[in-house]
Amino acid sequence: MDIDPALARDLGFPKLKYARVERERRWLCRAPPRERIVRADVITDLYVDGGGLRLREVRPLDGGPVTLKLGRKGDVDLHTRLTTSIYLSAAEFELFAGLPGRRLRKVRHHLAPADGFAYGVDVFEGELAGLILAETEFATAEALAACPGPDFAVREVTQDLRYAGGWLAAHGLPPAEDAAC
Repeated sequence: MDIDPALARDLGFPKLKYARVERERRWLCRAPPRERIVRADVITDLYVDGGGLRLREVRPLDGGPVTLKLGRKGDVDLHTRLTTSIYLSAAEFELFAGLPGRRLRKVRHHLAPADGFAYGVDVFEGELAGLILAETEFATAEALAACPGPDFAVREVTQDLRYAGGWLAAHGLPPAEDAAC
């Protein structure tokens, strides 16, 4: 792990052994490439007011088991964050579901890997309908830097915080002139 322990503590992660490093990039897209979709999930997120907690429900469209979890993220930089998750039972999930916060819903299309990269394409619903973002994660900073991006992307938005889940849940879509494809 290449994260400074002092920075991790400042982000609220006093013990790095309980955190995972997530390196990620995001791209604005027009549509997911349907021919590459291997599975899809309906994701409902609750970004809890007053902190960095996210309650997530993942429902596979094929009827598989539902995943329920409570997560926390701390941004190291625009591409890198520390994350931790607790998987929950349905009863535990309900304890948190009533917390105040902002919800968003999306369908995540998991694509077959192409050129060594596996992308997820999120098609947002509700107030964020029309927004489509692709993302992928990387094991190393070198792999992150080497990724050319998906061939179906319009432009990269990793460095634009308005396309992060918590920001979208709190503020909605960026202005149309900024989000235009």
